[in-house]
Parts: sequence; C-alpha cells; structure tokens
Amino acid sequence: MIRLILLLAALTGVALGLVWLSDLQGVVSVTLMGMNVETSLAVAAVVVFALAVTISILWSILRFVFRLPSLVSIGWNARRRHKGHLAVSRGMIAVGAGDMKIARRSANEAARLLGQEPLVLLLSAQAAQMEGDASGAARAFRGMLESPDTKLLGLRGLFVEAQRAGNEREAIRCAEETIALAPASAWAGDALIEHHAKAGNWRDALKALERSATAFERGERKRKRAVLLTALAASFGDGTPEEALEAAREAAKLAPDLVPAQVAYGRLLSRRGDYRKASRILEAAWKVKPHPEIGEAYLAVRSGDAGREKLARAKKLSALYPDHPDSRYLMGEALLGTRDFELARKALAPLLEDMPTVRVCLLMAELEELEHGDGGHVREWLGRASHAPRDQAWVADGMVTDVWKPLSPVSGKLDAFVWGRASEALADRRVSQVLDGALRRLTAETRHPTPNDAREPAAQGLKKTLSASAFLASQAQESIKPVSGSTAASRRKKADVVFPLTHSPDDPGLDDNRQD
Repeated sequence: MIRLILLLAALTGVALGLVWLSDLQGVVSVTLMGMNVETSLAVAAVVVFALAVTISILWSILRFVFRLPSLVSIGWNARRRHKGHLAVSRGMIAVGAGDMKIARRSANEAARLLGQEPLVLLLSAQAAQMEGDASGAARAFRGMLESPDTKLLGLRGLFVEAQRAGNEREAIRCAEETIALAPASAWAGDALIEHHAKAGNWRDALKALERSATAFERGERKRKRAVLLTALAASFGDGTPEEALEAAREAAKLAPDLVPAQVAYGRLLSRRGDYRKASRILEAAWKVKPHPEIGEAYLAVRSGDAGREKLARAKKLSALYPDHPDSRYLMGEALLGTRDFELARKALAPLLEDMPTVRVCLLMAELEELEHGDGGHVREWLGRASHAPRDQAWVADGMVTDVWKPLSPVSGKLDAFVWGRASEALADRRVSQVLDGALRRLTAETRHPTPNDAREPAAQGLKKTLSASAFLASQAQESIKPVSGSTAASRRKKADVVFPLTHSPDDPGLDDNRQD
C-alpha cells in the first residue's frame, strides 16, 4: 500500500513538472556549423531527454561488445564450477553409500574442475581412505594445512591416519599442534590425556586436561580430573604419602559417585591411622550407592580386628540399606567370619530365593565347608555357581574384570569401565572354566586325600580357591585379558570419524572373518 502511494505521488510530480514546463515561456536557440535552430523550451527538453536515452543505449551496446570475451569466460567458469560442485556432491553421496568406484571417479573429476578446494581435498581423502590408500589420504590432509580455514580438519585427518599406521609420535604431534591452535578441540585433548595416561604419567595427563579445559563441560572435566587423581593416588602403592592422600581427597570430592576414588581415600586414611574419618568417608559413599568394594574397605578399616568388630561395622553399614543385596551379602560374610552359621544362613536366605549369583553360591560353598566339611554340598554349590548369573563387575569394551582401571586396555579410553552386569555371552566361559577346574580339583582331592586333609575338615586346603572373597581376589590378581569375543572386539575398534557420514570411510566396519 505504501509503495502504491509513493508511485502515485511520483507520477503526480512528473505530470505537474511537465505541465509547468509547457507553461514556461521561452525559446531555445542552438547555432551549430552555421546553422541556427530555434525551438520552444518544452521541445528542447524532450529532445535532450531522447538524446540522453539514445546515447545510453549505444554505450550499453558498445560495453557489451567489448565485455563479451570476459562474459564468455565467466560463463564457462561458472559452468565448470557447477559441474565440479555436482561432482563433489556425487562423491560425498558415494562415500556415504560405500561406493568406492564412484567416490574415486568423482574425486578425480572434482579435482580437475575445482582444483585444491577444501571440499575437494576432503573428498579425495575420504575416497583414498575407502581404498586403503593411506599415503593418498595423508597427502590430501596435508594439503588442507595450507589454508587456515581447513588446517584443523587436516590435523584431525593426519591424526587418524597416524593412529591407523601405529605412529603414536606423529599422532601426538598433530594433537599437540591442534591444542596450540584451538584449545577447545575435545578430540585433541582426549588424545593427549589418554597418551600420557597409557604411559602412567598421571601428572602429565592432568596438565593436558588443564590445557584443554575449555574443550569439556564442567561436569565432564571434573569427572576426568577425578579419574586421573584416583589413578595418581593408586600409583603410590601401599605407601601413604601426603601427595597420594591429597589426590584421593580431591578425587573423592570431585566425584562422590566414583567408587574407586572413595575407596582409595578411605583406605589411605585408614593406613594413616585416621580410622574415624575413613569410616565417615566410606559410610557417605555407601549412602550414595552400596557397592561391594566400599563394604570390603569398610570392614578392613582397622587391620587386625577380630570377627566381632568387623561384624559390628557390618551391622552399622548394612543398616543404611538393610534390604539391599550388597548389605545382606556383607552381613553374611561378616557372620561367617564369626562362625555364626545359623545367622549367616538367615542373612543370605533372601539372596537364595530367586537365582543366586556366582559370589553368593561361592559364599554358600564356603559356609558348607566351614560348618559341615561336607564335600557333597560344597560341590553342589560350586556346580550351581558355574551356571549362576554373573555378578556385577567392571565392564568396558567387551571386557569384564573385578578390578577398576582408569583406562580400557582394549581401546585406551579414559573412564571406560562402568559397574554393571555383563552379558552372559561375555562372562559364562570365563566363570565356567574357573569353577569347573575347582570342581575337578575337589574331586581329585576327595579320591586321593593328603595327610593334611586327614587332619583337617574335608577340602580345607581348597578354602582359598573356593571362597567368594578369594575367588574375587584371584580374578583381581590376574593380568587383564579380553574374555570370549574380545579378540573380535579389538579387531572391530573404530578410528575417529573425520567426516560424519552414515557409512564413514574412517569406520572399517565389522571384520568379515571375525569370530562371534
């Protein structure tokens, strides 16, 4: 509406101007080469306007003629760039679809039409990765280093290629350069942290975390620092230096739900003789969530205590969550230590109603052995244990272990272990092999008793192997090895994705020859 009003106002102004011009009295006289031309003012104005329009048109025609070669060149280049961009799009789609032949052909066509543009270099790198051409991919990523806009992407690509080639030094160099350029690069920060952590350089890992602090959210940064501090505290062994105690204290404060940090802090306080504070720390951790390691550390706060003292502590801790399975197991273990077999059975009875887990069956086997020395009942519970559901454990990357580690031995990721129940496919073979071996040894010793067996209750020599606590301790002392299926899991380890597609060429996919 406003535009219409303005247009009408403009036309009205022009009309009034023409009327005013026609009403003006005057004569325009022009003398040119001896010729004298006289006309009215209105006619002269019309002639001047027409002459200006004619000259403008002629100038436009001449300008077009002179610019025709450049226009043809511009059109040709535009068409060339259009074809090049279509080739890039076609190549990216082929990369996502896993069509290596079309991806390579499109990359070559795009390079011919567009030259060394960033997207062309990226497509060339992805196509080379699909073909397994590591040198071609590295060449394309190195080409990205020449432009400030693509330098970070080039460093990321060179980092991935170095990891694939097993060149740890080159990979860390790329990560260091990336952190220097962009401290907020999370992948580079993780790479540096995990590199130092693999070597056990926990202080350097903490420094790397500080350098890349802006790359992580506050909660994630606190969690990573707590894990590294817990590992640092554990690296001092059984000693109690102030540095270890301070590291464990900060870790426990940063992550109240990180059980290893709470347990490490409680044990260090206990070794220093601060039993009351150690008990408070472990009780607070138990309130957050009951955990077998917390209960074990709580019972062992004061070394050398008799079974009665441990039972009193177990009652105090289990009273916080009386119906929790870990509370009942803790009470059963403490009662077994005092040889109160009847109360131990009552404490463990709710855990036997459904499907008792491995450690419950092992504890029942120990109870039968201590109370009756009955090899038959012991074998029965061991047999049930060999097929019982697996207890919760630390699980990461297809690996099950009873000992928490700050890094995954498979992928090298920090804080990869979580407390949970592993799939039976991962746990059954390992548990069955251990317990079946125990059954065979028990049978052999029953048939061929030794002099020690004659003096002591039946299977007394097997106590360290058959008890739940000893079974878990034996697993902790084993060097961590992947369980069934972990070899395939390690072969399926994926490199970091450079370009996030549905089927990224950085993802080698599942090995066709892997074993299920």
